[in-house]
Amino acid sequence: MSQLVERQQAIANGSHALVIGSSMAGLLAARILVDHFDNVTVVERDRLPQQPESRHGTPQANHVHILLAQGERILEQMFPGLEAELTTAGAPSLNMAADFAFLGVWGWFPRFHSNLSIRACSRLLLEWAVRRRLTAYSNLQFLPETQAIGLLTDNSNSQVKAVKLRSGDVSQENELNADLVIDASGRNSSLPKWLETLGYPSPSETVVNSFLGYSTRWYERPENFQADWKGLLVAYKPPHDKRGAVIYPVEGDRWAVTLSGIGRDYPPTDEADFLEFARSLRTPIVYEAIKDAKPLSPVYAYRRTENCWHHYEKLSRMPEGLVAMGDAVCAFNPFYGQGMTTAALGASTLDQCLKEQFRSSPNNLTGLTRNFQKQLAHILETPWMMATSEDFRWKTTEGAQPDSMTRLMQRYGDQVALLAVNHTDVYQTYIEVIHMIKPPTAFFAPSILARVLGQVIKPHPEKALLIPELAVPKLS
Repeated sequence: MSQLVERQQAIANGSHALVIGSSMAGLLAARILVDHFDNVTVVERDRLPQQPESRHGTPQANHVHILLAQGERILEQMFPGLEAELTTAGAPSLNMAADFAFLGVWGWFPRFHSNLSIRACSRLLLEWAVRRRLTAYSNLQFLPETQAIGLLTDNSNSQVKAVKLRSGDVSQENELNADLVIDASGRNSSLPKWLETLGYPSPSETVVNSFLGYSTRWYERPENFQADWKGLLVAYKPPHDKRGAVIYPVEGDRWAVTLSGIGRDYPPTDEADFLEFARSLRTPIVYEAIKDAKPLSPVYAYRRTENCWHHYEKLSRMPEGLVAMGDAVCAFNPFYGQGMTTAALGASTLDQCLKEQFRSSPNNLTGLTRNFQKQLAHILETPWMMATSEDFRWKTTEGAQPDSMTRLMQRYGDQVALLAVNHTDVYQTYIEVIHMIKPPTAFFAPSILARVLGQVIKPHPEKALLIPELAVPKLS
Protein backbone atom coordinates (compact mmCIF):
# COMPACT_ATOMS: atom_id res chain seq x y z
CA MET A 1 0.00 0.00 0.00
CA SER A 2 1.43 3.38 -1.00
CA GLN A 3 2.20 6.07 1.54
CA LEU A 4 -0.42 8.31 -0.05
CA VAL A 5 -3.16 5.67 0.22
CA GLU A 6 -2.22 5.10 3.85
CA ARG A 7 -2.51 8.81 4.47
CA GLN A 8 -5.93 8.92 2.84
CA GLN A 9 -7.13 6.29 5.27
CA ALA A 10 -5.51 7.97 8.27
CA ILE A 11 -7.28 11.28 7.73
CA ALA A 12 -10.69 9.74 7.09
CA ASN A 13 -11.79 10.79 10.56
CA GLY A 14 -11.14 14.25 11.98
CA SER A 15 -10.07 17.59 10.56
CA HIS A 16 -7.15 17.76 8.15
CA ALA A 17 -4.79 20.55 7.04
CA LEU A 18 -2.36 20.09 4.16
CA VAL A 19 0.82 22.11 3.59
CA ILE A 20 2.39 22.28 0.13
CA GLY A 21 6.15 22.59 0.54
CA SER A 22 8.55 21.94 3.41
CA SER A 23 10.24 25.32 3.13
CA MET A 24 10.81 27.14 6.41
CA ALA A 25 7.46 28.82 5.84
CA GLY A 26 5.84 25.42 5.31
CA LEU A 27 7.49 23.86 8.35
CA LEU A 28 6.49 26.71 10.63
CA ALA A 29 2.95 26.65 9.27
CA ALA A 30 2.82 22.92 10.04
CA ARG A 31 3.91 23.63 13.62
CA ILE A 32 0.95 25.98 14.02
CA LEU A 33 -1.52 23.61 12.37
CA VAL A 34 -0.79 20.66 14.67
CA ASP A 35 -2.37 22.69 17.47
CA HIS A 36 -5.59 23.30 15.53
CA PHE A 37 -6.25 20.19 13.40
CA ASP A 38 -6.56 16.49 14.09
CA ASN A 39 -4.26 15.68 11.17
CA VAL A 40 -1.61 17.64 9.30
CA THR A 41 0.20 16.57 6.12
CA VAL A 42 3.27 18.24 4.62
CA VAL A 43 3.69 17.45 0.91
CA GLU A 44 7.22 17.86 -0.43
CA ARG A 45 8.42 17.06 -3.94
CA ASP A 46 12.03 16.45 -2.79
CA ARG A 47 13.46 13.54 -0.90
CA LEU A 48 13.91 14.75 2.66
CA PRO A 49 17.44 14.07 3.96
CA GLN A 50 17.95 12.46 7.36
CA GLN A 51 20.84 14.80 8.14
CA PRO A 52 21.54 18.52 7.50
CA GLU A 53 22.05 18.12 3.75
CA SER A 54 21.09 20.20 0.74
CA ARG A 55 18.20 19.26 -1.54
CA HIS A 56 17.13 20.31 -5.01
CA GLY A 57 14.23 22.49 -3.89
CA THR A 58 16.37 24.82 -1.78
CA PRO A 59 19.06 26.20 -4.11
CA GLN A 60 19.76 29.04 -1.68
CA ALA A 61 20.63 26.70 1.18
CA ASN A 62 24.31 26.76 0.21
CA HIS A 63 24.44 30.51 0.85
CA VAL A 64 24.39 32.61 4.02
CA HIS A 65 21.07 32.49 5.86
CA ILE A 66 20.56 34.72 8.87
CA LEU A 67 17.69 34.09 11.24
CA LEU A 68 17.11 37.55 12.67
CA ALA A 69 16.62 38.01 16.40
CA GLN A 70 12.83 38.30 16.07
CA GLY A 71 12.68 35.09 14.07
CA GLU A 72 14.88 33.31 16.61
CA ARG A 73 12.56 34.36 19.43
CA ILE A 74 9.49 33.10 17.58
CA LEU A 75 11.12 29.75 16.77
CA GLU A 76 12.16 29.29 20.39
CA GLN A 77 8.53 29.82 21.42
CA MET A 78 7.38 27.27 18.86
CA PHE A 79 10.14 24.77 19.66
CA PRO A 80 11.33 25.28 23.25
CA GLY A 81 14.97 24.28 23.59
CA LEU A 82 15.79 24.80 19.91
CA GLU A 83 18.46 27.40 20.68
CA ALA A 84 20.17 25.02 23.11
CA GLU A 85 20.04 22.29 20.49
CA LEU A 86 21.71 24.54 17.93
CA THR A 87 24.34 25.45 20.52
CA THR A 88 25.08 21.78 21.13
CA ALA A 89 25.45 21.35 17.37
CA GLY A 90 28.18 23.98 17.41
CA ALA A 91 26.31 27.09 16.28
CA PRO A 92 28.19 30.10 17.69
CA SER A 93 26.56 33.01 19.49
CA LEU A 94 26.91 36.42 17.85
CA ASN A 95 26.37 39.61 19.79
CA MET A 96 25.24 41.88 17.00
CA ALA A 97 27.27 44.88 18.12
CA ALA A 98 30.25 43.31 19.87
CA ASP A 99 30.91 40.29 17.62
CA PHE A 100 29.55 41.43 14.25
CA ALA A 101 31.61 44.07 12.44
CA PHE A 102 29.47 46.15 10.07
CA LEU A 103 30.92 48.55 7.51
CA GLY A 104 28.02 50.75 6.48
CA VAL A 105 27.83 53.60 4.02
CA TRP A 106 29.29 56.11 6.48
CA GLY A 107 31.95 53.87 8.00
CA TRP A 108 32.26 51.20 10.67
CA PHE A 109 29.44 51.05 13.17
CA PRO A 110 30.46 51.12 16.86
CA ARG A 111 31.39 47.95 18.69
CA PHE A 112 29.97 47.34 22.15
CA HIS A 113 28.11 44.62 24.02
CA SER A 114 24.46 45.09 23.07
CA ASN A 115 21.38 43.29 24.35
CA LEU A 116 20.88 41.62 20.97
CA SER A 117 22.47 38.26 20.13
CA ILE A 118 21.64 35.53 17.66
CA ARG A 119 22.65 31.91 17.20
CA ALA A 120 24.53 31.65 13.89
CA CYS A 121 24.05 28.43 11.92
CA SER A 122 23.61 27.15 8.41
CA ARG A 123 20.19 26.99 6.78
CA LEU A 124 20.69 23.23 6.46
CA LEU A 125 21.13 22.73 10.21
CA LEU A 126 18.21 24.97 11.13
CA GLU A 127 15.78 23.40 8.66
CA TRP A 128 16.81 19.89 9.69
CA ALA A 129 16.43 20.69 13.40
CA VAL A 130 12.95 22.14 12.86
CA ARG A 131 11.86 19.25 10.65
CA ARG A 132 13.15 16.73 13.19
CA ARG A 133 11.16 18.45 15.94
CA LEU A 134 8.02 18.22 13.83
CA THR A 135 8.36 14.46 13.38
CA ALA A 136 7.65 14.13 17.11
CA TYR A 137 4.03 15.21 16.57
CA SER A 138 1.83 12.14 16.17
CA ASN A 139 -0.78 14.04 14.15
CA LEU A 140 1.72 15.20 11.50
CA GLN A 141 2.92 13.24 8.49
CA PHE A 142 5.44 14.16 5.78
CA LEU A 143 4.85 12.95 2.23
CA PRO A 144 8.25 13.34 0.52
CA GLU A 145 8.82 12.87 -3.21
CA THR A 146 5.22 13.92 -3.77
CA GLN A 147 4.22 16.80 -6.01
CA ALA A 148 1.08 18.91 -5.73
CA ILE A 149 -0.28 19.44 -9.25
CA GLY A 150 -3.64 21.11 -8.69
CA LEU A 151 -6.62 21.85 -6.49
CA LEU A 152 -10.13 20.43 -6.37
CA THR A 153 -13.16 22.34 -5.12
CA ASP A 154 -16.66 21.41 -3.97
CA ASN A 155 -19.71 21.42 -6.23
CA SER A 156 -20.21 25.16 -5.74
CA ASN A 157 -16.56 25.86 -6.64
CA SER A 158 -16.35 28.03 -3.52
CA GLN A 159 -14.34 25.76 -1.21
CA VAL A 160 -11.10 23.83 -1.77
CA LYS A 161 -11.74 20.24 -0.79
CA ALA A 162 -8.65 18.35 -1.98
CA VAL A 163 -5.21 18.57 -3.57
CA LYS A 164 -4.21 16.58 -6.64
CA LEU A 165 -0.94 14.79 -6.03
CA ARG A 166 1.61 12.75 -7.94
CA SER A 167 4.06 10.57 -6.01
CA GLY A 168 7.58 9.71 -7.12
CA ASP A 169 7.90 8.59 -10.73
CA VAL A 170 4.34 7.28 -10.87
CA SER A 171 2.27 9.12 -13.48
CA GLN A 172 -1.01 8.29 -11.78
CA GLU A 173 -2.71 11.17 -10.02
CA ASN A 174 -4.31 10.87 -6.59
CA GLU A 175 -6.39 13.13 -4.41
CA LEU A 176 -5.96 13.97 -0.76
CA ASN A 177 -8.88 15.69 0.96
CA ALA A 178 -8.21 18.65 3.22
CA ASP A 179 -10.22 21.19 5.18
CA LEU A 180 -7.43 23.74 4.81
CA VAL A 181 -4.64 23.93 2.22
CA ILE A 182 -1.54 26.05 2.81
CA ASP A 183 0.57 26.95 -0.22
CA ALA A 184 4.16 27.38 1.02
CA SER A 185 5.81 26.19 -2.19
CA GLY A 186 8.06 29.23 -2.63
CA ARG A 187 8.90 31.55 -5.51
CA ASN A 188 7.84 28.95 -8.08
CA SER A 189 4.33 28.57 -6.69
CA SER A 190 1.73 27.34 -9.18
CA LEU A 191 -1.17 28.79 -7.20
CA PRO A 192 -1.86 31.72 -9.59
CA LYS A 193 -2.29 29.24 -12.47
CA TRP A 194 -4.38 26.89 -10.34
CA LEU A 195 -6.74 29.73 -9.42
CA GLU A 196 -7.21 30.62 -13.08
CA THR A 197 -7.94 26.96 -13.88
CA LEU A 198 -10.69 27.04 -11.24
CA GLY A 199 -12.18 30.21 -12.75
CA TYR A 200 -10.77 32.61 -10.18
CA PRO A 201 -8.57 35.65 -10.87
CA SER A 202 -4.86 35.34 -10.27
CA PRO A 203 -3.25 37.95 -8.02
CA SER A 204 -1.55 41.04 -9.33
CA GLU A 205 2.14 41.27 -8.53
CA THR A 206 4.67 43.97 -7.73
CA VAL A 207 8.28 43.35 -8.72
CA VAL A 208 11.36 45.37 -7.78
CA ASN A 209 14.58 44.00 -9.25
CA SER A 210 18.00 45.49 -8.48
CA PHE A 211 19.71 42.67 -10.43
CA LEU A 212 21.78 41.63 -7.45
CA GLY A 213 23.75 38.42 -7.62
CA TYR A 214 25.93 36.66 -5.12
CA SER A 215 28.45 33.86 -4.87
CA THR A 216 29.23 31.84 -1.75
CA ARG A 217 32.11 29.63 -0.75
CA TRP A 218 32.50 27.73 2.50
CA TYR A 219 35.83 27.84 4.33
CA GLU A 220 37.42 26.25 7.34
CA ARG A 221 38.05 29.00 9.84
CA PRO A 222 41.85 29.36 10.04
CA GLU A 223 43.10 27.83 13.27
CA ASN A 224 45.40 30.75 14.04
CA PHE A 225 43.00 33.46 12.90
CA GLN A 226 43.00 36.47 15.21
CA ALA A 227 40.45 39.27 14.93
CA ASP A 228 38.16 41.30 17.16
CA TRP A 229 35.11 40.06 15.24
CA LYS A 230 33.33 36.75 14.64
CA GLY A 231 31.16 37.86 11.72
CA LEU A 232 31.49 40.63 9.19
CA LEU A 233 29.30 42.61 6.77
CA VAL A 234 30.54 45.04 4.12
CA ALA A 235 27.62 47.01 2.68
CA TYR A 236 27.35 48.75 -0.67
CA LYS A 237 27.96 52.48 -0.96
CA PRO A 238 25.69 54.16 -3.51
CA PRO A 239 25.86 55.42 -6.11
CA HIS A 240 29.09 53.83 -7.37
CA ASP A 241 30.36 51.10 -5.03
CA LYS A 242 28.15 48.16 -5.97
CA ARG A 243 30.01 45.35 -4.20
CA GLY A 244 29.49 43.86 -0.75
CA ALA A 245 30.34 40.80 1.31
CA VAL A 246 29.44 38.75 4.37
CA ILE A 247 31.57 36.44 6.47
CA TYR A 248 29.19 34.37 8.59
CA PRO A 249 30.43 31.86 11.19
CA VAL A 250 28.44 28.62 11.50
CA GLU A 251 28.64 25.21 13.13
CA GLY A 252 31.68 23.09 12.44
CA ASP A 253 34.01 26.07 12.91
CA ARG A 254 33.27 27.13 9.33
CA TRP A 255 32.75 30.40 7.52
CA ALA A 256 30.12 30.96 4.88
CA VAL A 257 31.59 33.74 2.73
CA THR A 258 29.22 35.49 0.36
CA LEU A 259 30.34 38.11 -2.18
CA SER A 260 27.64 40.15 -3.84
CA GLY A 261 27.24 42.69 -6.59
CA ILE A 262 24.27 44.84 -7.50
CA GLY A 263 23.19 46.21 -10.89
CA ARG A 264 24.41 43.07 -12.73
CA ASP A 265 27.89 43.38 -11.24
CA TYR A 266 27.75 39.68 -10.53
CA PRO A 267 30.58 38.03 -8.57
CA PRO A 268 32.42 35.17 -10.31
CA THR A 269 32.27 31.44 -9.60
CA ASP A 270 35.87 30.37 -10.17
CA GLU A 271 38.40 30.43 -7.33
CA ALA A 272 40.91 32.98 -8.61
CA ASP A 273 38.32 35.52 -9.68
CA PHE A 274 36.36 34.97 -6.45
CA LEU A 275 39.41 36.09 -4.47
CA GLU A 276 40.04 38.96 -6.86
CA PHE A 277 36.45 40.15 -6.38
CA ALA A 278 37.03 40.05 -2.61
CA ARG A 279 40.20 42.09 -3.10
CA SER A 280 38.19 44.74 -4.99
CA LEU A 281 35.91 45.56 -2.02
CA ARG A 282 36.24 48.95 -0.37
CA THR A 283 38.02 47.34 2.57
CA PRO A 284 40.76 44.67 2.37
CA ILE A 285 39.50 42.88 5.48
CA VAL A 286 37.50 40.18 3.65
CA TYR A 287 40.28 39.33 1.24
CA GLU A 288 42.87 39.19 4.01
CA ALA A 289 40.63 36.86 6.04
CA ILE A 290 40.03 34.29 3.27
CA LYS A 291 43.09 34.44 1.01
CA ASP A 292 44.87 31.71 2.98
CA ALA A 293 41.79 29.97 4.40
CA LYS A 294 41.06 26.38 3.40
CA PRO A 295 38.06 26.12 1.02
CA LEU A 296 35.51 23.43 1.86
CA SER A 297 33.24 23.79 -1.17
CA PRO A 298 33.02 25.00 -4.74
CA VAL A 299 31.73 28.51 -5.38
CA TYR A 300 27.92 28.58 -5.48
CA ALA A 301 26.12 31.31 -7.42
CA TYR A 302 22.59 32.70 -7.09
CA ARG A 303 20.95 35.46 -9.10
CA ARG A 304 17.20 35.16 -8.65
CA THR A 305 16.97 37.97 -6.14
CA GLU A 306 14.08 40.16 -7.27
CA ASN A 307 11.51 41.28 -4.70
CA CYS A 308 8.14 39.91 -5.81
CA TRP A 309 4.82 40.37 -4.01
CA HIS A 310 1.73 38.46 -5.18
CA HIS A 311 -1.19 40.48 -3.85
CA TYR A 312 -3.60 37.81 -2.68
CA GLU A 313 -4.95 40.34 -0.19
CA LYS A 314 -6.38 42.37 -3.11
CA LEU A 315 -8.28 39.53 -4.79
CA SER A 316 -12.01 40.09 -5.00
CA ARG A 317 -12.63 36.34 -4.95
CA MET A 318 -10.67 33.38 -3.63
CA PRO A 319 -11.91 29.92 -2.65
CA GLU A 320 -12.33 29.20 1.04
CA GLY A 321 -10.06 26.71 2.74
CA LEU A 322 -6.94 28.02 0.99
CA VAL A 323 -4.17 30.35 2.10
CA ALA A 324 -0.75 31.25 0.72
CA MET A 325 2.29 32.28 2.71
CA GLY A 326 6.07 32.58 2.63
CA ASP A 327 7.78 33.20 -0.70
CA ALA A 328 4.65 31.98 -2.47
CA VAL A 329 3.18 35.35 -1.48
CA CYS A 330 6.15 37.66 -1.05
CA ALA A 331 9.78 36.88 -1.84
CA PHE A 332 12.39 39.42 -0.81
CA ASN A 333 15.86 40.12 -2.11
CA PRO A 334 17.60 37.39 -0.07
CA PHE A 335 20.67 39.52 0.64
CA TYR A 336 18.79 41.46 3.33
CA GLY A 337 18.15 38.32 5.37
CA GLN A 338 14.44 38.87 6.04
CA GLY A 339 12.91 35.72 4.55
CA MET A 340 12.98 33.23 7.42
CA THR A 341 11.99 35.79 10.04
CA THR A 342 9.10 37.02 7.90
CA ALA A 343 8.01 33.39 7.49
CA ALA A 344 8.02 33.06 11.29
CA LEU A 345 5.90 36.21 11.60
CA GLY A 346 3.54 34.78 8.98
CA ALA A 347 3.17 31.55 10.96
CA SER A 348 2.40 33.53 14.12
CA THR A 349 -0.22 35.46 12.16
CA LEU A 350 -1.77 32.18 10.99
CA ASP A 351 -1.96 31.03 14.60
CA GLN A 352 -3.75 34.21 15.65
CA CYS A 353 -6.19 34.01 12.75
CA LEU A 354 -7.04 30.37 13.48
CA LYS A 355 -7.61 31.10 17.16
CA GLU A 356 -9.94 33.97 16.29
CA GLN A 357 -11.70 31.86 13.66
CA PHE A 358 -12.39 28.86 15.88
CA ARG A 359 -13.29 31.05 18.85
CA SER A 360 -16.11 32.69 16.92
CA SER A 361 -17.03 29.76 14.66
CA PRO A 362 -15.85 26.35 15.92
CA ASN A 363 -14.94 23.97 13.06
CA ASN A 364 -15.89 26.62 10.50
CA LEU A 365 -13.17 28.05 8.24
CA THR A 366 -15.39 30.44 6.26
CA GLY A 367 -13.72 33.83 6.11
CA LEU A 368 -10.28 32.62 7.20
CA THR A 369 -8.77 32.95 3.72
CA ARG A 370 -9.56 36.64 3.29
CA ASN A 371 -8.76 37.50 6.91
CA PHE A 372 -5.37 35.78 6.88
CA GLN A 373 -4.22 37.22 3.54
CA LYS A 374 -5.07 40.73 4.69
CA GLN A 375 -3.35 40.25 8.05
CA LEU A 376 -0.30 38.78 6.32
CA ALA A 377 -0.13 41.73 3.92
CA HIS A 378 0.03 44.06 6.90
CA ILE A 379 2.99 42.08 8.28
CA LEU A 380 4.75 42.22 4.90
CA GLU A 381 4.60 45.99 4.53
CA THR A 382 7.59 46.75 6.76
CA PRO A 383 10.12 44.20 5.43
CA TRP A 384 9.00 45.05 1.87
CA MET A 385 9.67 48.73 2.45
CA MET A 386 13.04 47.99 4.06
CA ALA A 387 14.20 45.72 1.22
CA THR A 388 12.93 47.76 -1.70
CA SER A 389 14.11 51.08 -0.27
CA GLU A 390 17.65 49.71 -0.42
CA ASP A 391 17.20 48.41 -3.96
CA PHE A 392 15.67 51.70 -5.12
CA ARG A 393 19.01 53.44 -4.55
CA TRP A 394 20.37 52.18 -7.86
CA LYS A 395 19.61 53.60 -11.29
CA THR A 396 19.68 50.10 -12.75
CA THR A 397 16.80 48.88 -10.54
CA GLU A 398 13.63 48.03 -12.45
CA GLY A 399 10.07 47.79 -11.25
CA ALA A 400 7.45 49.81 -9.44
CA GLN A 401 8.44 53.28 -8.30
CA PRO A 402 8.85 53.93 -4.57
CA ASP A 403 5.94 55.68 -2.89
CA SER A 404 6.35 58.83 -0.83
CA MET A 405 6.66 56.91 2.44
CA THR A 406 9.49 54.77 1.04
CA ARG A 407 11.30 57.90 -0.16
CA LEU A 408 10.89 59.51 3.25
CA MET A 409 12.11 56.46 5.16
CA GLN A 410 15.05 56.04 2.78
CA ARG A 411 16.31 59.56 3.33
CA TYR A 412 15.55 59.66 7.01
CA GLY A 413 17.10 56.21 7.49
CA ASP A 414 20.32 57.48 5.95
CA GLN A 415 20.46 60.22 8.54
CA VAL A 416 19.88 57.67 11.32
CA ALA A 417 22.64 55.42 9.94
CA LEU A 418 25.03 58.37 9.85
CA LEU A 419 24.12 59.21 13.44
CA ALA A 420 24.57 55.58 14.51
CA VAL A 421 28.23 55.54 13.46
CA ASN A 422 29.08 57.73 16.44
CA HIS A 423 26.28 56.98 18.91
CA THR A 424 25.90 53.54 20.48
CA ASP A 425 22.32 54.14 21.61
CA VAL A 426 21.27 54.98 18.05
CA TYR A 427 23.08 51.95 16.68
CA GLN A 428 21.31 49.80 19.28
CA THR A 429 17.97 50.99 17.90
CA TYR A 430 19.26 50.60 14.34
CA ILE A 431 20.07 46.90 14.76
CA GLU A 432 16.81 46.31 16.66
CA VAL A 433 14.92 47.61 13.62
CA ILE A 434 17.02 45.51 11.24
CA HIS A 435 16.27 42.43 13.35
CA MET A 436 12.54 43.28 13.38
CA ILE A 437 12.44 43.67 17.16
CA LYS A 438 11.23 47.24 16.72
CA PRO A 439 9.37 48.90 13.83
CA PRO A 440 11.07 51.60 11.72
CA THR A 441 8.99 54.18 13.59
CA ALA A 442 11.46 53.68 16.47
CA PHE A 443 13.79 55.92 14.46
CA PHE A 444 11.40 58.78 15.21
CA ALA A 445 11.87 58.58 18.98
CA PRO A 446 12.43 62.12 20.32
CA SER A 447 16.02 61.39 21.35
CA ILE A 448 16.90 60.31 17.79
CA LEU A 449 14.69 62.78 15.92
CA ALA A 450 16.29 65.77 17.64
CA ARG A 451 19.79 64.69 16.68
CA VAL A 452 18.74 63.88 13.11
CA LEU A 453 17.33 67.40 12.76
CA GLY A 454 20.63 68.74 14.02
CA GLN A 455 22.44 66.79 11.31
CA VAL A 456 20.10 68.06 8.62
CA ILE A 457 20.92 71.64 9.58
CA LYS A 458 24.63 70.84 9.20
CA PRO A 459 24.67 68.12 6.52
CA HIS A 460 27.44 65.59 6.03
CA PRO A 461 29.70 66.53 3.08
CA GLU A 462 29.08 63.19 1.34
CA LYS A 463 25.32 63.28 1.84
CA ALA A 464 24.57 64.63 -1.62
CA LEU A 465 26.33 61.66 -3.17
CA LEU A 466 24.30 58.99 -1.42
CA ILE A 467 20.82 59.28 -2.89
CA PRO A 468 20.85 61.50 -5.97
CA GLU A 469 17.37 62.45 -7.08
CA LEU A 470 18.01 60.87 -10.49
CA ALA A 471 18.60 57.48 -8.84
CA VAL A 472 14.85 56.91 -8.47
CA PRO A 473 14.01 54.24 -11.07
CA LYS A 474 11.39 54.50 -13.74
CA LEU A 475 8.70 51.93 -14.35
CA SER A 476 10.06 49.00 -16.34
